Parts: sequence; structure tokens; C-alpha cells
Amino acid sequence: MTDKRLFHTVADQIMEMINSGAFPTGSRLPGERELAERFDVSRVTVREAEIALQALGHIDIKTGSGVYVLSPNGNGSEGWPLLSAFELTEARLLFESEAAALAARNGDDVDMRQLESLIARMSSADPADEEDSQQADREFHLAIAAASKNAAVKYIIETLWKMRTEIESVRTVHAAICANEDATYRGSEHAEILEAMKNRDPAAARSAMQSHFQRLLASMINVTEEQALRELQQKTSESRERFLTADGTG
Repeated sequence: MTDKRLFHTVADQIMEMINSGAFPTGSRLPGERELAERFDVSRVTVREAEIALQALGHIDIKTGSGVYVLSPNGNGSEGWPLLSAFELTEARLLFESEAAALAARNGDDVDMRQLESLIARMSSADPADEEDSQQADREFHLAIAAASKNAAVKYIIETLWKMRTEIESVRTVHAAICANEDATYRGSEHAEILEAMKNRDPAAARSAMQSHFQRLLASMINVTEEQALRELQQKTSESRERFLTADGTG
């Protein structure tokens, strides 16, 4: 360590963890405190190491969220930008709400019948049909994009959905939401969107889609809060086991 500053050594050790596959692209690194304990250095040293790695394009430091591993080209998994489920859902709210308004104006009877059949599929209460219900949900949103009759809007929404299914961190959050979601409610919520489009009411269609995504964002907050609590409980349990029972005095 006499030949190089300490944070350089720590940066090398972090890169060894990343290159070994312990922390793949898109994953979040352990917190400063945990890394400081692992490498037996101060949190300031860890912070300096992470800043250096961010400057080199290896990681992305997101204030209030954590430190995430970037792919070699500086993006998230599969070349996607590094983003959270919240950011992606916010973007979907903006674009899909306007797509619903356009579909209310431009969609034809064939579009509306297709959307009705998709709602019937996603509303199935049979647990065996859950996977198909979720697939129908996806097809419903993409069908609205197509019904907008705007190729640019359709392309953007298709791209947002690819990100939703291909970015692991986003997919994990949605999987947790779907596990607690009622198929009947899922169908009724989408039926409100369709009803506004069938009435050729762009403002109502936009509002119904916005309400759908606002509910989704609220569910995301609940899910991520529960995940954070579980992680905290696990760390607390590990600390209790390590510090209170190691010498048999706990």
C-alpha cells in the first residue's frame, strides 16, 4: 500500500468482486459500512474508491438509492440505461396516458373488440391462468399503443415495455407486485380505461390511465418498503448472532 493510495486498492478489490460475477450488471453494491468492514478501511476510503470507479464508468452512484454496477459500455443490463422501476413507471405514465387519449380519438371498432377480449383474459380468477392474465395485461397496453395510430408513440411504448421485462431490477419489483395482485381487480381497472376509449373521450381515457399508473406507483412504494424492512431485519438478525451470541453471553 506504500506504492498507491489506499482507495486505489479498495477500488481494485471492488472491481475484483464485480468481475468475479458476485455483483453482475445492474445489481446494487453493498453499502459503505459493509464494504468498509469487509476491506477493513474507513467509509471515507470506500467513498473515494466508488467515486473513482464512477469516473471510470464502472458504477453509478445514485443518491438516496445506492451504488449500481454498470455494463462495460457504461449502461445497465443488455445495454439499457440504469434506472429504477419508479423511473420507468413514471415514463410509462407520461407516454401511455397520451397513447390512451389518442386511441380514444383514433381507435376503431376492431381495436376496441381486441381490447375487450384482452380484459376478459386478464380478469380470470383461476390461479392456473395467472401467467396468461399477466401476458394479456402486457398485450392490452401494447394494443392501446397500436390503436393510437401513431408509429412513434407505438415504438416508444414497445421500447418501455422491453425495458420493463428485460431489466432484472425492474422485473423483480413487478413480480412482487403481481404476486399480491387480484386478477379481477386488474381487469376492472383496465376496463375503466377501455370504457373511456369506447366513449371516444380522450380526457377520460387519459385520466383513467393516469389513475392506473398512480395505483401502480403506490404498490411499488409498498413493495420496496417491505423489501427494505426484510433486508433490515435480516441484517439485524445477523448482527445479533455475530455480536451477542459469539462468546456465548447473548
